[in-house]
Amino acid sequence: MKAAVGKRKVLVGVVGLIAALLALFFLWPLAESVRGAFTDPSGRPTFAYVAAVFRNPIYLEGFRNSLAIALCATVIADVVGVGIALLLDRCEFPGRRWLGALVPLPLLVPPFVGAIGLKQLLGRFGALNALCVRLGIMDADRPIDWLSQGRFAAVVLLTALHLYPIVYFNVQAALGGVNVEMEEAAASLGCRGFRRFRKITLPTILPSVFAATSIVLIWGLTELGVPLLCDFSRVTSVQIFTGLKDIARNPFVYALVVIVLGATVVLYVASRWLLGRTRPAFAAKGARRRRARRLPPFAGFWAGAALATVVGAAALPNVAVGLLALAKDWYGTVLPSGLTLDHFRAAVSHDMVIPSIGNSLRYVALSTGFDLVLGTVIALVVVRARSPGAALLDAAAMLPLAVPGLVMAFGYLAISREGHPLSFLNPARDPTGLLVIAYAIRRLPFVVRSAAAGLAQIAVTLEEAAATLGAGPLRTFFAVTLPLLAPHLLAGGVFAFALSMLEVSDSLILAQRPATYPITKAIYELFQLLGDGRQVAAALGFWAMLFLIVVIALARSLLGRKLGNIFRL
Repeated sequence: MKAAVGKRKVLVGVVGLIAALLALFFLWPLAESVRGAFTDPSGRPTFAYVAAVFRNPIYLEGFRNSLAIALCATVIADVVGVGIALLLDRCEFPGRRWLGALVPLPLLVPPFVGAIGLKQLLGRFGALNALCVRLGIMDADRPIDWLSQGRFAAVVLLTALHLYPIVYFNVQAALGGVNVEMEEAAASLGCRGFRRFRKITLPTILPSVFAATSIVLIWGLTELGVPLLCDFSRVTSVQIFTGLKDIARNPFVYALVVIVLGATVVLYVASRWLLGRTRPAFAAKGARRRRARRLPPFAGFWAGAALATVVGAAALPNVAVGLLALAKDWYGTVLPSGLTLDHFRAAVSHDMVIPSIGNSLRYVALSTGFDLVLGTVIALVVVRARSPGAALLDAAAMLPLAVPGLVMAFGYLAISREGHPLSFLNPARDPTGLLVIAYAIRRLPFVVRSAAAGLAQIAVTLEEAAATLGAGPLRTFFAVTLPLLAPHLLAGGVFAFALSMLEVSDSLILAQRPATYPITKAIYELFQLLGDGRQVAAALGFWAMLFLIVVIALARSLLGRKLGNIFRL
């Protein structure tokens, strides 16, 4: 009896500590962001700032553009992600294995790095115009500025091609749970083709599609790096970023943050409501796994060609980044006029680069370590403790997925201003504390999901057997549970580490001095320099891409199809 009471007290204490941490570093920054939009300089409540935003045509245009970018990018990401997941799950064709391994790569590279390559391809004197001039379909004296006339389309495509792997991961994981016997029974009754997909397969995978869609919508709505580098200033995220320079005299920045937060809350609530309405009644997994059907040679060729086209289109901006980093000169020509390693050497020797790499490694290592500890504890409470508040704790841990990094970064600035209790974390002096906290909170859901999935697969009887042999809870955890859980923790930790290394919003906003810049802020600042700044930025971005490709390959090898589960809200 005393042991049970003691366990209950420990559980209550652990849950209380976790709740306090989430309240301090998640809810409080959100509250500060909201408060600034509804109080005037004298501290009195006001709705004037929010109302003024809706009366300002520039701010309204920015929000409409942001919403349009999010919707268009989500539609493209859904179509591409679901289509690729179905193709790779159901069909066997030449090149399927290698092309399938390349599908997740766009998620690893921040689209703002790809934007560097896209500007090189679509600029007035870029590769596309050079090709058109060579083919005789464009006057060399009157080149088209594709980005100036099509910035919206460029931002949409880069965002969609960056985020479609989220849809792919979710649907791929869901297809692994489709009841094969149910589909075969439907086929034997004459329900085939698209009708069988609509009646049997789609209801099973629909919750995963909606879950992925909500994440893509939210990320697309608040994308900062791509419109920033594409010079597309009429979007809310860029308006907030530029407004931070005059935040003391510009309260409308707070109002813009509140409007973005409100939009994401609406999207999140709508997605949860739809998820609740789309739970299939026949979700039980069948006894057999599906075997991919080998396509006839002609159909297999076109399936491989279609997949290669999507993978190639997603990789093209990043290939351009690599070529730009290697180019002696690439101005008005289809391909670089020569290759050199000088830009890589310049990147390594630049005063800003080496410190930025060291800074990023320090920030991300600390945040990932924090996530592994806190994520494991939350997963243990949710999966093993079965306390009444477990579901609420799980939902709270996943909420950072539904809150834009732009909003969180703004909130961290608000709570660390002079005169506030956390003013010692002011990023103007040293952003280490806030960046570690920001990275950790943003990536905590991935570690929680990965740890929870691992615990669900570990038989409780093994832990009970250790307890019967006299092992206490801590010894049981370290001797039995942790070794079995380690691959899942490693995969979740690696994924959190990779995404944090090239985090955009937090890095651009919170790092304010060159000596403290992480990699992404260094890339952005180098890109602004005259001379070879763009090539040096491309070289640093290329090194970052290679690093993340290796990291995600490790995570994928550990989790396989279950990698999609870490993106579930």
